[in-house]
Amino acid sequence: MGEQPIFSTRAHVFQIDPATKRNWIPASKQAVTVSYFYDATRNVYRIISVGGTKAIINSTITPNMTFTKTSQKFGQWADSRANTVYGLGFASEHHLSQFAEKFQEVKEAARLAREKSQDKIELTNSALSLTSQQVLPSPVISSNGPGEEKFFRSQSADVELTTEKERLKKMRSEGSVCDVQWEAEYFSLQDNNSKLLAALQEASSNVEQWKKRLAAYQEETERLRQRVSELESQSTSEPAPEGRKEELSRALEDLESRLRAKEEEIRVLKSQKPDAHELENQKETMLQKLQEIEDHNAELERRLLRTEQALSQSLSERDRAQSEVGKFSQLLDTKIFELSELRQGLAKLIENN
Repeated sequence: MGEQPIFSTRAHVFQIDPATKRNWIPASKQAVTVSYFYDATRNVYRIISVGGTKAIINSTITPNMTFTKTSQKFGQWADSRANTVYGLGFASEHHLSQFAEKFQEVKEAARLAREKSQDKIELTNSALSLTSQQVLPSPVISSNGPGEEKFFRSQSADVELTTEKERLKKMRSEGSVCDVQWEAEYFSLQDNNSKLLAALQEASSNVEQWKKRLAAYQEETERLRQRVSELESQSTSEPAPEGRKEELSRALEDLESRLRAKEEEIRVLKSQKPDAHELENQKETMLQKLQEIEDHNAELERRLLRTEQALSQSLSERDRAQSEVGKFSQLLDTKIFELSELRQGLAKLIENN
């Protein structure tokens, strides 16, 4: 059935510098898929990682290998067959622990497989030895005729057999590399699919938050509209005193600050864009609603401005009325004083007569 993946993870791959044997040389520019493979035909375990079209890790696990954790997120092992040391840098300590545990399991499985293979070889050798002891030797017949015993088989048959073996080995190795590449591509697609699903879920949650904010903005806008209506009704029903004017001014400043805050939040919401394509229609609808809210807020600002102007005009008219009343009161006092003098004069004239 060929090689099958049994465990996969993602990590940054390094190899030891062959010159210094101390420094690490990056084998991949970014995190790549690192997989454990099991070949049931040959009963062999391998660690394989493909970067692009090149296998950057192809390490057959043997019982004498050891995986060492050198830090919280880094581990290494030596491969004597490849004459190098591999290093893996993981995103978290949990991923490193998972890889190390799997390495120990595969190492133990490789040890058991080797012991079984050795047992089979010993049984085969003992069976062959018993068979050779039971079979009588037969005279060797030369392929080139009797009397020529230096040739026991045809040289052309040896060449053909060797060529056939080499061809089969080559086909097998090419098929194994193709399987590894396909498996690596499969895991890469799985990883990308998981990322897209996570982005879609995040975008959906953002949409729900936007809906809640829009509902809150609509409630706030309705409350502001009612407040403006109350101010307009108060300004038209009766002239406001000086203290009321200051209160209205503070209320107007408070409303303006709130409107500016809402506009800033709307701008922030506009700058946020969900990654999923299927949410574009919902985003456009929400942008339209935000624009309507902005227009409504602008209308409320204009109404507040008109209310303030009407209030100022009412106060100025009241001041003019008070000024005219004061002038009329002074004129009335003057007339009353003149009438009093006239009354006193008439009284004296009557007394004299």
